[in-house]
Amino acid sequence: MKKADIFEFYRRLAEANPSPETELESGDIYQLLVAVVLSAQATDAGVNKATRALFERVRDPKAMLDLGEDELKRHIKTIGLFNTKARNVIALSRILVEKYDGEVPADRDALESLPGVGRKTANVVLNVALGQETFAVDTHVFRVGNRTGLARGKTPLAVETILERQTPAPFRLHAHHWLILHGRYTCKARLPECWRCIVVDLCAFRPKSSPPSNKTSGGEAHA
Repeated sequence: MKKADIFEFYRRLAEANPSPETELESGDIYQLLVAVVLSAQATDAGVNKATRALFERVRDPKAMLDLGEDELKRHIKTIGLFNTKARNVIALSRILVEKYDGEVPADRDALESLPGVGRKTANVVLNVALGQETFAVDTHVFRVGNRTGLARGKTPLAVETILERQTPAPFRLHAHHWLILHGRYTCKARLPECWRCIVVDLCAFRPKSSPPSNKTSGGEAHA
């Protein structure tokens, strides 16, 4: 994608949603970290449903350790891979208490050293909680980057590297949020909704999809 088209791509997304935010609910940086760890291979809506009651009781790593792994599992049992995620959350909480005085470190390497925290999770925490210009590449960002031609790469890191290099300055802070939301609600995995896409003319995807028919084979409208 040409430089001018990249700028226009982001400009339109920014105009439609000037202040995008994560859809994960949290009250502070620790709760955000936990929510993002829990969100792997799960929907934000599903995580939010599971964490609302949890976060009323747990607001810091010490409280999570006091809660305990078994009780944590009870809260998050509706989330996929909840057993592994519970172990990781307890383990990272223990490290935060013992090594960082209960604080979440504002450093990528330190974050990635925590159990269950990969590059994407670290990028989300650094961006959302600390305002750093990072590019968290989840399945939506990976798909949108490759499908549209905005950032084509064979791995999430390759896509992140391209976004880091090519995203214009005015859009860097919110770029990954715009791409996530675009992928979640418009440029969907099974059927991108090209007919209502605001960047359709800038996108390399072919062929463009059309609106689903509202007629049955017998010519009658669906109920």
